[in-house]
Amino acid sequence: MNKTRKSVLGSDPNVDSVRGRLALFVTCLVDLFKPEVGFATIRLLEQAGYSVDVPAQGCCGQANFNSGDRVGAAEMAAGVIERFSGYDYVVAPSGSCAAMLRVHYPALFEPGSDAHGAAVALSDRTHELTAFLHDIAGWRNADIHWPASVTYHDGCSGLRELGIREQPRNLLRSVTGLALHELSEPEACCGFGGLFCVKYPDVSARIADAKTQDVLATGAEFVVAGEMGCLLQIEGKLHRDGATVKALHIAEVLAGAAKAAEGNE
Repeated sequence: MNKTRKSVLGSDPNVDSVRGRLALFVTCLVDLFKPEVGFATIRLLEQAGYSVDVPAQGCCGQANFNSGDRVGAAEMAAGVIERFSGYDYVVAPSGSCAAMLRVHYPALFEPGSDAHGAAVALSDRTHELTAFLHDIAGWRNADIHWPASVTYHDGCSGLRELGIREQPRNLLRSVTGLALHELSEPEACCGFGGLFCVKYPDVSARIADAKTQDVLATGAEFVVAGEMGCLLQIEGKLHRDGATVKALHIAEVLAGAAKAAEGNE
C-alpha cells in the first residue's frame, strides 16, 4: 500500500499523519489578483497536517447575493455545494467568501429540502483561514523570524458575521520579531464592500482615506488583513497617495512568503 501522497505544492506528507482531507476555496480575488496568497494558504494548511485539494471552482455568488439576485446566487451556490462535498473541511482565505458559504448559503434554499440540507452540511464544514488554523487546527507557531512592524485591519464580514478578531492577532504574535501596532479604529470599514465601491465611489473613497490615514498614523511598515478586497482597496489608496506602506495578506506573513519576498527586493 502506498503510504504517501503528493501534495498540491509537491511535498510528500505521510498519509498516516494527515489529520483530514481539506478543500481550499481559493476565492475570485486571490485567483485573479494575487494567487501567491492561495499557495501560502496551502503551505499553512499542510504544515498544520492536512491534505489539501483544490477542486474546480468559480465565484461563490456573493456579488449576486449582495445585489439582490438570490436566484443567481442560489444557482452558483448549488455548484459550489456539489463540488465541495465529501471533504472534512472547506477553508477560504477570506472572511466574506467564508461567510457567504457559512451564513448565507442555507438561507438560499427552502428549509427541509435536500438542497437546504446540503447547504447546511457545507456551512458546518466551512471556515475562514485564521479561524481554522487557530480554533480547529490549534496551529500557533509560524516558526519564522521577521523583524517587521505591522498593523492589522479587520474585514467587516470576518469580524461581524464570523466573529473573527483575536485569531489573526494571536497568529501574528507567533512570528518572532514582528511588532503589531493596532489601528485606532481597526474595526472601521475600508470602503471596499464589494459592489459598494462601484455604486458609491465617492463615499468609498472618503472611507478609504480615513482608513489609510489611520494606517499611516501607526508608523507600521505593512498593513495586514485576511481579506483581499480590503487589501486591494487599502493598497490602492496608499499607492495613489505615494505612501511606502505595503499591504499583505496574513497567509503571506504566516507562511514566510512576505519575508522571502522582502529578501528578494
